[in-house]
Amino acid sequence: MQTKFILNEKTGNYSVNRVLSKEDIMAMAFHIAEESMSNLSFTSAHATSDHLRAMLMNETREVFGCLFMDSQHGLIKAENLFFGTINSAAVYPREIVKRSLELGAAALILYHNHPSGHTEPSRADVDITQRVKQALNLIDVKILDHFVVGKKGTTSFAERGIL
Repeated sequence: MQTKFILNEKTGNYSVNRVLSKEDIMAMAFHIAEESMSNLSFTSAHATSDHLRAMLMNETREVFGCLFMDSQHGLIKAENLFFGTINSAAVYPREIVKRSLELGAAALILYHNHPSGHTEPSRADVDITQRVKQALNLIDVKILDHFVVGKKGTTSFAERGIL
């Protein structure tokens, strides 16, 4: 039986059609995070971090994605683009450029998780961010941040001055 999450617009509370397992609750958290991403203000690194952690909390392999945004930094689409192993994912800047053009994005927030839980950016993380930034500069798309997401926290490249 498929679990249905029903939002009561008046109270803001959710109801479900059956008893929930741990997996159901985690799926519901992901569902709520996805829904709320459309209303998220990307001016707060903390709020963005919380949503990314909710999106990636169940991933056991590395996932690299983008928050594609319009010129006012409103979300167009959150999309996981590349999937890897427990400690790496191959990232192709040309595919990010291509998807940015398809969606009409003016800005991006890059993100990826570290299944180990550690959020310290690796040299490879910094290098791929610079390669993606160079590619996006050619089409006037700005990278606002890159988050490394772990189980207990995140690291923001913008806050660290890495961008």
